[in-house]
Amino acid sequence: MGKTGESRSPTTLGEHLARLRTAAGMTLRQVEEATNKEVSNAYLSQLEKGKIAKPSPNILHALADVYKTSYEDLMQRAGYFSTGTDDTRRRAKVATFTVGELTPEEENALLEYLTFYRQQHRKK
Repeated sequence: MGKTGESRSPTTLGEHLARLRTAAGMTLRQVEEATNKEVSNAYLSQLEKGKIAKPSPNILHALADVYKTSYEDLMQRAGYFSTGTDDTRRRAKVATFTVGELTPEEENALLEYLTFYRQQHRKK
């Protein structure tokens, strides 16, 4: 075990990302290549050092894929939702972040469908 506190889970997103990268045996440049340069090694370095605390959901998604870890966990650690959020609300928030960039027409269509869906389920 070593020093006291070494076995504790990391307290920041940056520390967690650094541990995930180390556990994967990857360098910053290897992560950059694995994400098809979506996450530059300089940006990842700033994340790991805590200089950037809340990266975009797209960045977290790319890192979750590379590190084979939970996207929801990274989103939570970045502060997109709290630990007290129930699973239904958490899934709903994650779904909105994973859709990507929508056109205004797509966004309107999704909102219209969501309104319709909720109205149908209220009638039951």
